Order: sequence, then structure tokens, then C-alpha cells
Amino acid sequence: MKMKTGNGIFIIVLSLTLFGIIDVCNAQKLRYNFYRKTCPRVEKIVREIIQNRTRNNPSLGAKLIRMQFHDCFVRGCDASVLLDKVNNSRAEKEAIPNQSLSGFDVIDEIKTAIEMACPQVVSCADIVALAARDAVSAPFRRSLWGVQLGRRDGRVSLANETNRNLPGPFANFSSLIQLFDRKGLDVNDLVVLSGAHTIGVSRCGAISRRLYNFTGNGDADPSLDRAYAQTLRTQCPNPASPTTTVEMDPGSSLSFDNHYYDILLQNKGLSMKKMAAIEVLTGNAGEIRQNCRVTNPV
Repeated sequence: MKMKTGNGIFIIVLSLTLFGIIDVCNAQKLRYNFYRKTCPRVEKIVREIIQNRTRNNPSLGAKLIRMQFHDCFVRGCDASVLLDKVNNSRAEKEAIPNQSLSGFDVIDEIKTAIEMACPQVVSCADIVALAARDAVSAPFRRSLWGVQLGRRDGRVSLANETNRNLPGPFANFSSLIQLFDRKGLDVNDLVVLSGAHTIGVSRCGAISRRLYNFTGNGDADPSLDRAYAQTLRTQCPNPASPTTTVEMDPGSSLSFDNHYYDILLQNKGLSMKKMAAIEVLTGNAGEIRQNCRVTNPV
């Protein structure tokens, strides 16, 4: 895949890939202007809240797009990651890979505002999709890609389904291809969507083995640039602190740009892949939750 410089080129490539993924959903009746008659202000409500939130939290784009990816890889994009546990059944958000997710309060705020304008009309799954797009787009003051709507919310959220569906931080390229293939995605989707790592941070625990014990002999991953590996070691002491983080895209973690691919070519990229917009519920499947954290009363 030939990489070109320039933010415009990168954004166009990423947007085309996202549109391609959304095209998979077309057969499942997602469409633009889905709420044109039932809730015409939905996108305006989401955009205004996100713009207000990102002023004080510029990392919100990374948080919400990560939330969307973690949701969509488990049971599809049905907002199951938002559900709290029921009785003794642990929900997705309690699984170890999801314990570092944040931004749930933003989704709650948006849902509350939309319910006041259009009760029981807009799904939490669609809110997540719009919020992720708008948070990433906020610095540009325009939407970077279109979002087709019409998702419905799932009623099931199980922590034990998370690990076998989410791409792990130690997965190699072959296993990532297999995992993406099970979701109907190819290697091109994997490569281009890895560009989402141009924003956000990684917890040191996720990369500790690559820095200190890659082959079991106390060595670093030889595929990492040596100077970069040493820099990461100074930021991530061994054993790793569960709260310490490092930039996924060194020097550019708050900017949605093509710098991620530049540093990949220098062997300075952390290997974590995420995904979005697959296996949606539409039509009469699922429900439209009144509260994104709990299913509707029977």
C-alpha cells in the first residue's frame, strides 16, 4: 500500500474505507437521514454536546472511537458495551480490555438530551457512531465522514465474550487478519483503520512484554526502533504501573493526521488494531433503549 503525505490524502483514504465498511451495512437497511422525520435535530444535538465537551477534553475523539471499536467487535455495533451488569452477570465493560474505556458519561449526556427532544426514537448504538465521528472531527470544524443510521440496541452484554472477539495487544498479523475476516473485513480494512491510532494513548501494561521480555529472555521486541524502545522504557518502568500511559503516535497523539503512518515506517508504531461498524441490528431486532446503561423494562 503506497502511503502519501498530506493530511487531506490520509483523511480521504480513511474516509473511503469507512464508507466501504458502512456499505456492508447498507444491506441491513442503514441509511443517511434515517431520523429525518422522527428526530431531525439528532445530529445537531450530538454535535453541539461533543463540541462543548472537546473544548476541555481534546482526547475525547480517541476515547469515543475506541469505545465504538470495542463495542462493534463484540456482538456487532449494538451498544452492548454501554450496558451495566445485571445481578451476578458481568457485562462487557467489566472485562479487562474494557476497564480502561471512558466517555460513558458523554453518551449519557447525549442520550438524555435526545430523549427530551425525541423520546424512544434514537438508539444508543447510533449515538455512539455519531459521537465518535463528531469527536474526531471537532478540531476540523467539519464532519470527516458520513454516518448512516438505523442501528438498534442489543439486550445482552457478557464480559466473557470480550476477549475472544477483540483484537489483543499481542496479536500477530496473521491472527489479526483471521479475526478481521470473521467480521467480514479484509487486510485493507485492517491496515487503513490502524490509522485510528494516530490519536490516543496506550497503557504501559499492554506493551510491557514488548519492552522487557519479548522472547522470554528479558529483551525488547527487535522490530521496534532501538532508541524508541529505550524511550518507552523510561516512560514505562518494569513492572508496569496500571495507570501510566504513552502516546500511540509519538508527538501527535491529539491530532488526527497521517503522522501515524510516518512513524510506522520508522518502526515506532504499537501493534493494536480496532474496528467499527459491523453486524448491526436493524428493523425489529433489538430495541431502542431509554437509558443506554440498562435494557428497557419488559
